[in-house]
Amino acid sequence: MRASELFVQCLHNEGVPYIFGVPGEENMDVMDALLDTDLKFVATRHEQGAAFMADVQGRLTGRASACLSTLGPGATNLATGVADANLDRVPLVAITGQTSIKRLHKESHQAMDLVGLFRPMTKYTAQIVDGGVVAEVVRKAFKVAQTEKFGATHIDFPEDVAEEQVEGEPLILQQPKDPEPLARQVQRAADVINGARFPILLCGNGVIRGGASDALRRFVARTHIPCAHTFMAKGVLPYTDPRSMLAVGLQANDYVSCGFERADVVIAVGYDLVEYPPERWNPHRDKRIIHVDRCPAEVDRHYQLACGIEADLGLTLDEIGEKVTPRDDAPMVDSLRHAILDELDAMGRDDGFPLKPQRILHDVRAVMGDEDILISDVGAHKMWIARMYPCVEPNTCLISNGFASMGIALPGSIGAKLLYPDRRVLSISGDGGFLMNVQELETAVRLKLPLVAMIWSDGGYGLIKWKQINQYGRPAHVDFGNPDFVALAAAFGCDAFRIESAGELRPALEQAFRATRPVVIDCPVDYDENIKLTERLGKLVCPI
Repeated sequence: MRASELFVQCLHNEGVPYIFGVPGEENMDVMDALLDTDLKFVATRHEQGAAFMADVQGRLTGRASACLSTLGPGATNLATGVADANLDRVPLVAITGQTSIKRLHKESHQAMDLVGLFRPMTKYTAQIVDGGVVAEVVRKAFKVAQTEKFGATHIDFPEDVAEEQVEGEPLILQQPKDPEPLARQVQRAADVINGARFPILLCGNGVIRGGASDALRRFVARTHIPCAHTFMAKGVLPYTDPRSMLAVGLQANDYVSCGFERADVVIAVGYDLVEYPPERWNPHRDKRIIHVDRCPAEVDRHYQLACGIEADLGLTLDEIGEKVTPRDDAPMVDSLRHAILDELDAMGRDDGFPLKPQRILHDVRAVMGDEDILISDVGAHKMWIARMYPCVEPNTCLISNGFASMGIALPGSIGAKLLYPDRRVLSISGDGGFLMNVQELETAVRLKLPLVAMIWSDGGYGLIKWKQINQYGRPAHVDFGNPDFVALAAAFGCDAFRIESAGELRPALEQAFRATRPVVIDCPVDYDENIKLTERLGKLVCPI
């Protein structure tokens, strides 16, 4: 058989749910081989969209999806989504076509060193130089992508190698198992917690990757220790839990920051420094830190450990929990968590137009079920979603906060809806981020996916404007014009709504989720709230 056929067999063996990509001359052998399998290939309208679709599927499943491009410009288009997955610790395998090996030593049409290109943005990158190593390269790419810390890997597949006749078969799937925690380290952690005046949990995306949300909930129920989570770990503890201190990560001081100011011990579980730097919550380097993760701690002068445990997160939390004396700091925790929840509730009745961010999120939360999925793009709206959108379950609010790439939400919602057709899937983008991958509306229409894409319209790069005003007192070059989003959506074959009063939003959302094809909602937003929030938090006095 051809090496390309063995390659596809190996992808099938890995259980790849979908392959997203754009066909080209140098990957034609792989495209042809896919016709003879039941692997699902989704042709996208841009390689970046393909990578984002695979990225989101990796977040939701903990297993690598695949994205594919041809060489040259196809590969460089793919790179942003690959880098996003890698820095956000998402398992993903990127596949690029390549010119014939015999032409790589000289100038050649569209040829470039793709292994060199992808090396800084992946955990592993390799070119297949002989058809006989196909099975080994594919197995290694998936194994490395799905081993902590998760990330992206890359396979470069030259067209002449893809045509070779080979013998072979896919390799047995083997992934390393997380070790059990050492008893003496468990006791050490428990001793530090029991000796603390006010311990606090800081939970990161690794809790979701490690499937440890249930164990975390048992730990909190057993110990009564309050828990804050990063933007990427929303839902690890239900916002309804009285010990949930909601999200930490806003660069300004916030109510949850008051809890960290008081804390003398921070139990960091599945926490990646890229999510929220420790300098923000440990500026004086005076907190004792317990590091619970599947990998050793990163080196940072604001993150020096009193105890470190690198082991299975669920087992570790259960074992520490059995040795910790329950605490009672309920009044303090309630005062902090309700400061944000009460703001969401109060502003949820605001009928101003354009709509306040709080009002939009209040109506979105009312419409979305506990298991439904919201995917946030990057921009000012992300900060509001991360801070104020309350979640009950993990992986129901996806936020890119490591690489933080604009343009992820719309294509990401396609990946999510393909996996979970029975759940409501909503993407929220700014008008800047939405137009970066708007072409994937055609992909959603072609696939008959009834997803909803909401645009927070303000005619500018709102997050940058927010920061410019805070730092310089005036904006600079952040305004732009927009097309008629309703007409644009209709041209793609979507339904669409333009919100013209606050009372229209919730009915429009309900109607959109009853549709049988993609729906776009153009929702003007009042970003004057950004500056008001900064001023309010700048005057914050901790209520403890």
